[in-house]
This record gives sequence, C-alpha cells and structure tokens, in this order.
Amino acid sequence: MTYVSATLTQLSTRHTVTIKARGKKITQAVDVSQMIVKRMNTVGYVISDVRILSDSLLSQDGKLRNVSTIEIDITKN
Repeated sequence: MTYVSATLTQLSTRHTVTIKARGKKITQAVDVSQMIVKRMNTVGYVISDVRILSDSLLSQDGKLRNVSTIEIDITKN
C-alpha cells in the first residue's frame, strides 16, 4: 500500500509515472499498477505502456546473470 500511495502522490503532479521493478519484485509492481487502475477507475488512470526487459548483472560469485525487469507507465486520461 505504501507504493500505491507514493504513486498516487506522483500522479497528482505529473502526467505519467513509471513503475519499475526487477526479479522477484515484478509481481509487486504489477499488483501496484492494477490497484491504481482498477480501484481508482473513476479518476481515469490507465496503463499506457508496459516494457519487459532483461538486464545482465554481475553476481557476488563473479558470474554474469540475466535479471528480468518490467516498466509500467500509468497515465491519467
């Protein structure tokens, strides 16, 4: 709920807010975006774009790992 209120605060002053997450937090980013769009439907927030990416990161054991990332743009109509 903290991320939902932080995103709504940003949307009050900006036209578009991007929620970014990677790895295990992707599900939380999707949940936050859905809470905003579905529960605040009278305000007119919509998901305008979703980007799914993969980043290469160097792990602690020195191996190169691919980590999935997501970016969700929420806009007010």
